[in-house]
This record gives sequence, C-alpha cells and structure tokens, in this order.
Amino acid sequence: MVPTLTASYSNKAFTVDAQNDSDRKKSDKVKDETPFEFDDLLPHIGEFGIYQKLLFLMMIPFAFFVAWVYFTQIFITINPEEHWCWIPELENLTVEDRKLLAIPQSNGGFDKCSMYNINFTDILHQGIKIADSSWEKVPCKNGWEYNFTDVPYKTIASDLDWVCDQATLPTLAQAIFFGGAILGGLVFGWVADRYGRIPALVGTNMVGFIGGIATAFCTTFWTFSLCRFLVGMAFDNCFTMMYILVLEYVGPRWRTFVANMSIAIFFTFAASVLPWIALAVADWKMLCIATSAPLIISLLTPWFVPESARWLVSQGKVEKAIRILRKFEKINKTKIEESLYKEFEVSCTKALNEEESNKNYSVLDLFRTPRLRKIMLLLIVIWMAISLTFDGHVRNVGSLGLDIFLTFTIASVTEFPADTFLTFVLDLWGRRWLAFGSMVISGIFSLLATAVPYGIPSASMAIIGRFAINISYNIGLQYAAELLPTVVRAQGVALIHIMGYVASILAPFIVYLANISPSLPLLILGILGVVGGILALFLPETLDHELPQTLQDGENFGLHQKFLDFPCTKKKTAEEKTVNRFTRSSIRASTRASFRGEIRSSIIHRASVRSRKSIAAAESAVV
Repeated sequence: MVPTLTASYSNKAFTVDAQNDSDRKKSDKVKDETPFEFDDLLPHIGEFGIYQKLLFLMMIPFAFFVAWVYFTQIFITINPEEHWCWIPELENLTVEDRKLLAIPQSNGGFDKCSMYNINFTDILHQGIKIADSSWEKVPCKNGWEYNFTDVPYKTIASDLDWVCDQATLPTLAQAIFFGGAILGGLVFGWVADRYGRIPALVGTNMVGFIGGIATAFCTTFWTFSLCRFLVGMAFDNCFTMMYILVLEYVGPRWRTFVANMSIAIFFTFAASVLPWIALAVADWKMLCIATSAPLIISLLTPWFVPESARWLVSQGKVEKAIRILRKFEKINKTKIEESLYKEFEVSCTKALNEEESNKNYSVLDLFRTPRLRKIMLLLIVIWMAISLTFDGHVRNVGSLGLDIFLTFTIASVTEFPADTFLTFVLDLWGRRWLAFGSMVISGIFSLLATAVPYGIPSASMAIIGRFAINISYNIGLQYAAELLPTVVRAQGVALIHIMGYVASILAPFIVYLANISPSLPLLILGILGVVGGILALFLPETLDHELPQTLQDGENFGLHQKFLDFPCTKKKTAEEKTVNRFTRSSIRASTRASFRGEIRSSIIHRASVRSRKSIAAAESAVV
C-alpha cells in the first residue's frame, strides 16, 4: 500500500509541479512579449514627484511667451475708433473747430477718410468757422488725427496711418504672421525630431525674441510684416516644446491635470494681463520690447530642463535617457532596481526595431481607403472650422462696441472654466457629442450676438460663444490623435494642425468685415460653429475604445457604432473597463498639443491599449 500511496502522491506532485511550471512559462511568455515602456517605468520613479512639479512650474514663462507672441499684435496694430484728416493750416484751432471747418459730416459723425478741398488760409481770413456742405470733398491729403480716448497710446497703425485705403494692412500683417506659423511648425518640428526638444524650444523662442524686438524698430509695412513673420514662426512652438517635455515626464494619471491646468492657469493669466501691460507702457514700441525681451530666458533652458528621455530613446540613446531618469529618481527620492532599467533598455531596443517597419507609411495612406479618407477629411474641415472660429473670436473683441482692453480680458478668462469643465466631463461624455455640443453652442450664441442690441448684450453673447469654442479647441487635436492609426498618427495630426493655420489666415479678413457691418464677423463665425458641430457627429466615438494601430484598424474603427450612441448611457463590459483604466489617463489631454509644432511625437502614445489588454487577458488565464 505504501508504494501505491507513494506513487499516487508522486504522480500528483508531478502534475502540480508541471502545472505550476506551465503557468510560469505562460506568465514569462506574456512578460517577454509585453513591452516594458516608459509609462511602466514612471511609477517607480514617481509619476508626479518633486522634479515633475518643478518642471510644471517651469512651464509658466513659456505659457506667458506663447500668449504674448499670439496676442501682442492685436494691441500694436489697433487703431482708435475716431480719426479724421489732418489739416496743417488749421493747427492753431481747437480740435472741434478744425473738424467743423474741414471735415464732412455723415450719419451723425465726422467722415474718417475725406476732407473739403478748399484754401483753408483764405477761409480763415474770411472768418468762416463752419463748413459749407456743398464744398468739394477729396481724400485726406496730409495724414490723420486720432482721438486716443479709447486706445490711449500710439500704435504702429496710427503712426503709419494704416487707415482708410490702407486699413487692410494690419489684417494682411496678421495673415503673414500665420504664414510664419506654418513654416515654423515645419522647421522646428524637424529640429525637434532631429536634434531634440531643447534645441527646438530654445531656437523657436530666440526667433520670436529677434522678431519681436526688431518689430519695435519697423518704419514700413514690409519690414513690419517680415518681423511678424519671424514672430509667427515662434507661435505655438515657443510653448509646445516645453509642454511636450513636461507631459513626457508625467505619469498617465497626472497628464489631465498638467495638460489642462497649464493652459487654464498660466496661459489664461498671461493673456488676461496683456491688455493692462499695453495700457501701462502706453507705447507700441515699448510693448513689443516688454513682451519679447523675456523670451531670451529660454537660453537658460538647457541648464534647468532635461532633454526628453522619450526622444532620446526614439533616437537609440537609451543610456543617456536612463542617466536622466536616475536624476529624477534621486530628486524624487525613490529607488529603482537595476533590473528594471535593464528591462526598459531591452524593451526600448525592441520597440525601435519595430518602429523601423512603420517608416514606409506616409500621410497619403490616410486617403487611400474610403472610410479612413472620410474621417481624415472630416477632421481637417472640423479643425479648420474650430481654428477659424477661435481666432475670429479672439480678434473680434474690438468690434463688440465695448472697451477692447476689458472685453479682451473677460474673453480670455473664459479659458479657465472651459479647461476645468473639460477636465471633468470629457472622459464621461465622450469626444463626439461634446465636440458637437460645444461648437453648436458657440455658433448659436455668435448668431444671437447679431440679433440683440449692440453693446453689452451682443458682447455677452459673443463671450459665451468664445467660452464654448475654447472647449471645442481643446477637444479638437486630441480627437484627431485618437482616431488616426498609430503608424501615421503624428503625420496626420501634423497635417490637420497645419491646415488649421491655413484657416487662421482667413480670420483677420473675416474680422475686417466689421468695417462693413459689426454683425458680419459674428454671423460667419456662428455659421462655422454650427456647421462644424454637425460634421463632428459623423465621426466615430473614441472614448473607451482601443485606438487604431494599423491602417486597417483605422478603416474599421467605429463600424459598429450607432449614430445616437452616447457614452453616458452605455453599459461598459469588464474588458472595456480594464482598457479604460489603463489608457484613459495616458491619452487624455496629452495629445491636445503634443503634436503642435512637430512632425513626429507619437512616441508619447506608445503605451498600446492592445498590449494592456493582453496583460489583463493573460492574468485572467493564469488565475
């Protein structure tokens, strides 16, 4: 009996050991096949430790830089509402007497662009003090006078008399600014990819510094345009590169906070104080210097901000990346086992080899299949509508019938509640319906602004429209990054963003239509908002869905979704909950600007949903 019992026990032990060995092999196989990525290493270093918090605070100057690069041109080209022809012969008279004698009147006010064609010296000798409306009228001959009550300082537009037949010059200069932004996005995107985030960050800020300081010395339209083209090259990139750097070092669950609050707090504050800086310096040249000189601080960046470890890994410089991570480990007062660094190094090398196989894809592949082509075209049109509407609202504040400085500040402050609201609801309500709702609301309130009395009522409606389009803007690029396949994601989003710049070129011309009727810009912006919002409904929802990896994934994405599907009313499966837990934070908001100003930054999104699902499935199988 004993031998029998022993044999029986031995067989059972063998079976158990064999099963355990099999489970270990399965577990090791899953472990071997699962990439150990940057987001897997971050929890050991600290997802938002002391060093990351310091980097978050270092975003402050760069957020100020982008706000001032973007908005300063408004306050150096704005013209006072009232201006009239300058008559040298009447300089000894009071302003009111000069206008009564030399300037024709129409619609209850004095003409801005014409004067009477008479010999004013003779008229004065005759003692005539009030003009005869039958006198011949001609365009202004000797320049203009300005009433500096509403804009209490000289601008380059008033210095160089960009009014009447030259009133379109500030608009054209703003379009040239966005032309520079297109080139800057391509150039500094290439620099960021080839030489790193830090050189791109320093380079773009220095170009903005040179162009901004040089603007103060411009005396002609074409020199001004050249300088603004240079400043435009810095637009977006002067902050985005820093934005990307910080996001790449922050753990997935903190990216929502960092991505949104850096814009909501730092950018909003910088934009809100700009009008008051303009009033304080009360000189357009000094305003250029005051808002451009701080950009030189970027030269200190290499001594305080580490190069992107993710970028270093993408270039095969894994050892250098690990040295930077050890610095994070030291400052964050954490301890990492050496084996984790080794596993990370091996995984990065494998990922680099896999990435090589994706380099044969181009943005043109997005247009080769019908469904993916439709999604790409919709994303381009929607983003162009968002960009044009957003920039139109920004620049239309001078046409709302109120003090431009106060109105601009109030409109800028709407960025804070918009970002904060989005932080709480985007991952609950989804992208599709929220994009639709925010754009349509923006359009409706823009249209209402044309139907209510001019002044406070219309300005209030327009500001609500601005608030809503802020939300749409923040959704836009993230939505695109989630819809496009991984193999061409960065290229596709870069193209969409550049098309947004192209659309923004039209914004100053739309705002210029306020010279014909104050309602025209808001009417156009309202229609754009409604149309763009409706188009968003034809895109698939990405919330709680595995992101497309291949072109075929992109072609099939959302095929089984229904038009009226709403994330809040949908019951999630256990698998979707697992996927969502790992990926929601990593994708949320880090894509909002991670592609702005650079051609390839998809390494941020390398944490694949697919690999996470395989981990969960393997764990379930082992258990």
